[in-house]
Amino acid sequence: MTLPTSGLITINDRGARAATTFGSVEAGGGNMVFIKKLTASSSGTLDFVDGASSVVLDSTYKEYMFTFNNMHPSSESDFKFQGNVAGGSGFNETMTTTFFYAYHKEDGSSPTLAYNTGKDQAQATGYQIISADGTGTDADNCLSGYLHLFNPSSTTFVKHYMSRISNTNGGGSSTYMCDCYSAGYFNTFFLIDEISFKFGSGNIDAGDICLYGIL
Repeated sequence: MTLPTSGLITINDRGARAATTFGSVEAGGGNMVFIKKLTASSSGTLDFVDGASSVVLDSTYKEYMFTFNNMHPSSESDFKFQGNVAGGSGFNETMTTTFFYAYHKEDGSSPTLAYNTGKDQAQATGYQIISADGTGTDADNCLSGYLHLFNPSSTTFVKHYMSRISNTNGGGSSTYMCDCYSAGYFNTFFLIDEISFKFGSGNIDAGDICLYGIL
């Protein structure tokens, strides 16, 4: 995946930074337009709300991508997200999802590839887990990755997403690496214009999330 750290930088009519990348954007195949960066500092949640603080999450783009950079929790827990339909509250939209992961310990043991039924949802309204087995709280533990959200402003179709997260768990020789995949949809034909991210417990101590529109 190529992020807009090189290439031609321009300013569009919304005042957002645009980048023509050398390569293709995974699942997007086009230009990425930077919209908003939120930086955590002992934050309970990081929320992107259309129309607030220069956030764009509407029909301007048919695909949006969130990137996660070195998200560090205050307590060992999974990373999650949810959405709100326009005018909604509570981040409790109905979702149907899948989740699988691969992991491998630093000592070379326990290589595993598995579907995790405890981290999916079937017409449920909780925050969807997108990382595995709790990101550790050691000073060097964190998670990074991305999430694509497709056509959230549609008033005809459900709203699909897919994500990939790399996270570390544990400490010492038991530390292991998780490569996590989740996909699914918000089962609503109403537009989604708010997305919230958080850890399952505690705060987001550090890290940032960037939102891009995909042309």
